[in-house]
Amino acid sequence: MEAKIVSPNKVRWQCRRGMLELDILLISFFDQAYDTLTLSEQEAFIHLLEAPDPDLYQWLMGQDAPKDPALKAIIQCIRLKMLVIP
Repeated sequence: MEAKIVSPNKVRWQCRRGMLELDILLISFFDQAYDTLTLSEQEAFIHLLEAPDPDLYQWLMGQDAPKDPALKAIIQCIRLKMLVIP
């Protein structure tokens, strides 16, 4: 994953998805935690937003997991902060 500078406003806009459940989770996570993430975690979150909605939903609901370790880590971070799931 190459480092790229992305405006926080653009990242927040990309959190808007086609599913209300994803909108709520991703926008809430962005608003509450994005600024506290490390640069590599922010990059993983940006990369995560490139995934299709069905995959994102399954990952966030714990029905499946991405193969990429960085994506797994950011999914776990989102689940812990937003879903209060151990």
